[in-house]
Amino acid sequence: MQLAFSFIFNFTFANFTASSVLPLCHDDERSALLEFKERHINRDLDAWKFDCRPKAASWKPEEGDVGCCSWDGVHCDKNTAHVIKLDLSNSCLFGSINSSSSLFKLVHLEWLNLAFNDFNSSEIPPEIINLLRLSYLNLSGASLSGQIPSEILELSNLVSLDLSLNDGPGGRLELQKPNLANLVEKLSNLETLDLGDASIRSTIPHNLANLSSLTFVSLRNCELEGRILSSFGNLSKLLHLDLSLNELQGELLVSIGNLHSLKELDLSANILSSELPTSIGNLSSLKKLDLSQNRFFGELPTSIGNLGSLKVLDLSRNGLFGELPTSIQNLFSLEELHLSFNKLSGEFPWSTRNFSSLKMLDLRSCSFWGKVPHSIGNFTRLQLLYLTFNNFTGDLLGSIGNLRSLKALHVGKCNFSGQISSSLRNLTQLIVLSLSQNSYRGMIELDFLLTSLKNLEALVLSSNRLSLLTKATSNTTSQKFRYVGLRSCNLTEFPNFLKNQHHLVILDLSANRIHGKIPKWLLDPSMQYLNALNLSHNLLTRFDQDPVVLPGNTFDFSSNNLQGPLPVPPRETILYLVSNNSLTGEIPSWICNLNTLKNLVLSHNNLSGVLPQCLGNFSDELSVLDLQGNNFFGTIPDTFIKESRLGVIDLSHNLFQGRIPRSLVNCSKLEFLDLGNNQISDTLPSWLGTIPNLNVLILRSNKFYGIIKEPRTDCRFSKLHIIDLSNNRFTGKLPSKSFLCLDAMKIVNTSQLRYLQDVISPYGQVSTDLISTYDYSLIMNSKGRMMTYNKIPDILTGIILSSNRFDGVIPTSIANLKGLQVLNLDNNNLQGHIPSCLGNLTNLESLDLSNNRFSGQIPQQLVELTFLEFFDVSDNYLTGPIPQGKQFATFDNTSFDGNSGLCGRPLSKGCESDEARANEDHTEGSEESLFSGAFDWKIILIGYAGGLVTGLVLGFNFSSIIVGWFLDKLGMQQIATRKKGIRRN
Repeated sequence: MQLAFSFIFNFTFANFTASSVLPLCHDDERSALLEFKERHINRDLDAWKFDCRPKAASWKPEEGDVGCCSWDGVHCDKNTAHVIKLDLSNSCLFGSINSSSSLFKLVHLEWLNLAFNDFNSSEIPPEIINLLRLSYLNLSGASLSGQIPSEILELSNLVSLDLSLNDGPGGRLELQKPNLANLVEKLSNLETLDLGDASIRSTIPHNLANLSSLTFVSLRNCELEGRILSSFGNLSKLLHLDLSLNELQGELLVSIGNLHSLKELDLSANILSSELPTSIGNLSSLKKLDLSQNRFFGELPTSIGNLGSLKVLDLSRNGLFGELPTSIQNLFSLEELHLSFNKLSGEFPWSTRNFSSLKMLDLRSCSFWGKVPHSIGNFTRLQLLYLTFNNFTGDLLGSIGNLRSLKALHVGKCNFSGQISSSLRNLTQLIVLSLSQNSYRGMIELDFLLTSLKNLEALVLSSNRLSLLTKATSNTTSQKFRYVGLRSCNLTEFPNFLKNQHHLVILDLSANRIHGKIPKWLLDPSMQYLNALNLSHNLLTRFDQDPVVLPGNTFDFSSNNLQGPLPVPPRETILYLVSNNSLTGEIPSWICNLNTLKNLVLSHNNLSGVLPQCLGNFSDELSVLDLQGNNFFGTIPDTFIKESRLGVIDLSHNLFQGRIPRSLVNCSKLEFLDLGNNQISDTLPSWLGTIPNLNVLILRSNKFYGIIKEPRTDCRFSKLHIIDLSNNRFTGKLPSKSFLCLDAMKIVNTSQLRYLQDVISPYGQVSTDLISTYDYSLIMNSKGRMMTYNKIPDILTGIILSSNRFDGVIPTSIANLKGLQVLNLDNNNLQGHIPSCLGNLTNLESLDLSNNRFSGQIPQQLVELTFLEFFDVSDNYLTGPIPQGKQFATFDNTSFDGNSGLCGRPLSKGCESDEARANEDHTEGSEESLFSGAFDWKIILIGYAGGLVTGLVLGFNFSSIIVGWFLDKLGMQQIATRKKGIRRN
């Protein structure tokens, strides 16, 4: 017994002694680690972009038996003492990694994690092949770039490979030579593959489905294209699949339902287009399903209710329609539901029993309707509620007082009504409150509400029927508002609670009745975070400080009564909108420093002086330049830069002289150019026709002269919808070939009505209430008057060549412009017959040929212009009978004055053939012979509805012309009979 005990003791002691003398770290590996530390340790942690912990900073060279195996992030094999694991993730490492790096001397490494460091956009060195024993490699977020070396394919022991999130200023990682198929073929043992944000640019290789051990695949944002493989259904062990942010097309295949172990599926932001397969209901282990931002359509399959483990369901931004299946109430574990921006409809199933775990509900821009029930108050875990752009009705706010976990409430533009309920005061966790564009009404004591909502950072009550009361002495310095939107809230002064809000980022007080001065505190340097300030459409007169230096980068002071010089913005300004005020002085030199400016709108003020020479090139970002309605003079600067982003240039109604600057040809994105009502003297700038997207060209009321030459070779102005050259000094014949080039006017646009505009969204996506537009506007001679179009419909087309010195005939080529709505050729020296082919312009609403030298008859074919509201051929040499019927029954004498040879209605001078027909009609007692029947009534009414551009301006008074004519010709009894016929039709 004693001998046995002695043997065991001696054996154990001998082994302990042997292991204790084994070196804890090999010298060469310790040296390699210290060298790596010295090269990459970042000593300026204050400038570090991550919240990191410098693990290697504690490494120090030691003597004796204490070695590197005890260092932070270093792990050794307990038998050989070789370094086998190195975890320096998020360790503040910095600097390029190259072939000479001592890292590649650690040839026994099996596990390497260098994620979330900054290797300065360097490439992965081919010496990675030295680490052949690696089974785990994580270089995600390490600021690497360039081609992934082929040597990485030789690491055949790899089980986990993560090279994701390497997409920085220096470029992104690329996997092209070798490609993804090569990598999958070589690394056949992979269980985890994450190449997110690497540039792959290929289809999904078929051999990926051969990696039967895969549990995690992320190829997010890899520029993949083609289709999702049906063989994916063979990856039975797959737990996570992320193919989002690619260009994958086609169907979501039925085989996806074979992935029974799948817990997360993300296919968002692709181009997938199909109905959702019913097999998706087989994914019973799924916790997250994100199919958002695709083109899925159809109704949701009822099998969606089988996903009982689902916590996150995101189907937003697709084309799904119909009512939700009742089975959706079976998703007992659901915490987030995103159905926004679809075409879903019906009543939402507000089952509080089934959705008791819900924390986020996003139903924006669907077509859900009905009242939100009081039982929504039982969603006690709900934190985020987004209902904007739906058709809900009733009083939501009276139902949500129990949602004490709620942090964000977005219910803008939902048709909600009623009073702002006092139960809002119970939502003490609320950070965002947005109720804009509803029908809430009544008086709100704002201070009373804000004292309860102490966590509130965003308050948006804009565009309701509210009146806000706020005490002059109120103080909310304990709260830190970032966004306040009180547009159209009947304010008459600046709310005092804003006075100490030094964290404000966005402030919108537009469309109120605030009068007086803009206060000093709003312009104080302490408002350092203020980016967007909208005080437009108020009664403000001036700034309460001099000189005025604005905070932030986005300003809208338009439509006030502001006086004095232009306020000085900072260099970083993006939007500068001060139109419709009484500002004076010149454009100062500081304009040349605003190199990020996108919109400069100074229209309708009393500004004057010469434009600064930098105006065409001071900002690469400028898209809108609107200086109309001022007193600027001199020449327009010839400094417009190449690749300019300008889409709108409006310099009309000023005093500019000289020629049109030739550098405008550099504005390749230009859609709208208005130089009308100036003193510009030049020939027609036909070179503007090379601008590919020019829609509107207004040169009215200048001193342009000369002949409009026919195009010699290529056509120009193919996208032009409106051209106005009226009130100039052009001579010669109308250019027949030029009309053939106007391709945009050949098309009858029957698409949904849109307006030409520049979208202004400077504030990000905080709220749809913040997105606005700069609408293109113009004044055009149409339908016998100067009409102001505050918005230009994209279907509006017009050729206005009035008040020049054109001669010759109307070219028949103009009849090809089937989409033309306005044609004004009045006050010229045109002659010959009115071409009958004008009857082909069936969308024409206004035709003015007055004050020319036309002769012959008015073509009968013009009767077919059933949208025609305005017609004027006065002061010509026309003869013969006026065409009768349809729209011609609506035109009065003034349309035909000054043509002594014309006869027939509406003139008092009859035609012989009319008299004979009248006698015949009287004999037969025919009512229909005087007018072509109820069908003509409908044609006339169509014309009076405004043609294609409905509701703009009616050309005549319907009752005084049509009804008056019937009273004269048919008598009261016949009128009553005709009206009954109209109602029947």
